[in-house]
Amino acid sequence: MEFLFTILAALILIVVLGLVSVIVFEAYRRSFNNAHVDAPAIFEDPKSLKQVPCPDIFDPAKKYLSLIIPAFNEEHRLPGALSETMNYLKKREAKDKSFSYEVLIVDDGSRDGTKRVAFDFVKKYGVDKGMLHSRGELLLMLDADGATKVTDLEKLENQIHAVARKEHRGDSAACDTTFKISDIPIVVFGSRAHLEEKAIATRKWYRNFLMKGFHLVVLLTAGPGIRDTQCGFKMFTRSAARKLFTNIRLKRWCFDVELVFLCKWFRIPVLEVSVNWSEIPGSKVNLLSIPNMLWELALMSVGYRTQMWKINS
Repeated sequence: MEFLFTILAALILIVVLGLVSVIVFEAYRRSFNNAHVDAPAIFEDPKSLKQVPCPDIFDPAKKYLSLIIPAFNEEHRLPGALSETMNYLKKREAKDKSFSYEVLIVDDGSRDGTKRVAFDFVKKYGVDKGMLHSRGELLLMLDADGATKVTDLEKLENQIHAVARKEHRGDSAACDTTFKISDIPIVVFGSRAHLEEKAIATRKWYRNFLMKGFHLVVLLTAGPGIRDTQCGFKMFTRSAARKLFTNIRLKRWCFDVELVFLCKWFRIPVLEVSVNWSEIPGSKVNLLSIPNMLWELALMSVGYRTQMWKINS
């Protein structure tokens, strides 16, 4: 019996060491995962079909608001969300002639008709790009499912302006003529935390289990401060986006948590604002999401704690 326990302990040790080795190797590999920042970016003009250089996040802002919509297999949910978004933006533009905007659709390797749906909107309204190639003073990232009402962006926008004014007044060297909202790094997370009690009562058990476990792991990985890191409704000033998205390594499940970590590193103010939210059929979250999220959080923890993931200021 003692021999069997010895063999079992050895097998467990081998598995643990193997897992740690894999995590460290993958974290090291991803230490170069932000090389896309320096790569030239082009898009295809839907009218001329010519390849045109994309704008860059380090260029001066040329729009007031950029809306960035990441989409993965969203053929069915994307049209409704885009229609609602464009209707809101066009109405606001009609009321305020100084309001300028762009909508950027980022197809994250979809295998359905997402690209076709997005390109139909592109041909109707203009070209699409990505967060690092947006032109706005303010950048809003929103999910393609339309779960959060686009009109709630004004809540996030108002908070950014309030904090920016406070920061500006505290800078004795600042001059009103040089003040730009895009120059003050601020981030606002849309939050569903106020809906948590109701959501627990109606959401499937495995999603509640995932949520509770995820909150605990996020607390251990990125620290306290944000109750809902995963709501797909976040706004950044241009200067905040420059710092965050040129450093981010995670591209899928837990990039939101990495954003929180980086905000703390750069001491960027992060606010959390309650937004209206409703469950939309077709969620990509399931039981298989748990190991994917834990994997990315482990990579993030190892990458930053070992300083394999260098942060460029």
